[in-house]
Amino acid sequence: MSVSGIEAVGFSPMTPPVVAPTQGNQVTGSSGFADLVLDGIDRLESVQNRADGLAVQAATGDLGAIHDYTIAATEAAVTTQLTVAVRNKAVEAFTEIMRMPI
Repeated sequence: MSVSGIEAVGFSPMTPPVVAPTQGNQVTGSSGFADLVLDGIDRLESVQNRADGLAVQAATGDLGAIHDYTIAATEAAVTTQLTVAVRNKAVEAFTEIMRMPI
């Protein structure tokens, strides 16, 4: 599945971070790694909240098309799996950095 296929499902592609000139060891600019992580967690939460809301509508019979819930639930599951995979890679990278000799 290509990136354009993901867009059709409702995912918005992440824009690459803007790397600003550095001063010493700190990056100056508004888009840092922490901002990207927080934005990703916010997106995950909104996708899960949408799926939860549609699940309630499906359970109460207020949902007109069940496929809307199915798509939202699958999107939430895939987003969660992606978030966990990124977290695992970050932890793995941190562990490798900590093993490096000084």
